[in-house]
Amino acid sequence: MEQNPILKLGPLAFNATLLYMTALSIVIVFVLVFIASRKMTLRPAGKQNVLEYVVELSSGIARDNLGAKEAPRFSLFNFVLFSFLLIANNIGLLTHLEVATKTGDLSYWSSPTSNATLTLTFAMLVLVLANGLGVQQFGFGKYFKNAFIKDPVGIMLPLGLLEEFTNTLSLGLRIYGNIMAGEVMLGLICQLGLLTWWTGPIGVILATLWIAFSIFISALQAYIFVLLSNIYISHKILEED
Repeated sequence: MEQNPILKLGPLAFNATLLYMTALSIVIVFVLVFIASRKMTLRPAGKQNVLEYVVELSSGIARDNLGAKEAPRFSLFNFVLFSFLLIANNIGLLTHLEVATKTGDLSYWSSPTSNATLTLTFAMLVLVLANGLGVQQFGFGKYFKNAFIKDPVGIMLPLGLLEEFTNTLSLGLRIYGNIMAGEVMLGLICQLGLLTWWTGPIGVILATLWIAFSIFISALQAYIFVLLSNIYISHKILEED
């Protein structure tokens, strides 16, 4: 059974693979943005084109869901979140590193977003941010009425509160399920390629196709996560007519 190495700090135990793969994803994002932003010109080409496309995509999501007035506040948030998720979703496709132990195989390389702890934490932080911004925008009384009391007599209040819980679950589990399933499927394809000499070429072809498909799905899931985050925020900071 595949497990992860544990890092213990006093009474606390942490998933070591999740910690350093998350840190590695952050470093990769920083390095890529740093390289792409060097020697920028008025006529973008190559890496500058890619960077500007991601920046415009992030700004476009904010404009479409939060309006032109609020969009500048969230463009950088969208850019950082999308960039991190794009790398974190795909980094586990590069290789698979396991070490056999007496208690099972220890996995030392996987996508951070293939762990539900990280994705649900991100989803919870988005919902906390959305509600915090709503209180800041309107004050608690008006925020609560705008966010949860959609009808004059407050019949929808229980459903509004329940929606906060379901939004967190759906936002976090959607991306986790897709990335985890993609890595599991890739592992099965690789095992197929190792069965016999004639399944090797089949495994290589299928693995190549699956990695290409997984990259597309990973990018799509990063986009959906950022899009839904902006929608949830808009429900809290924009006053309904």
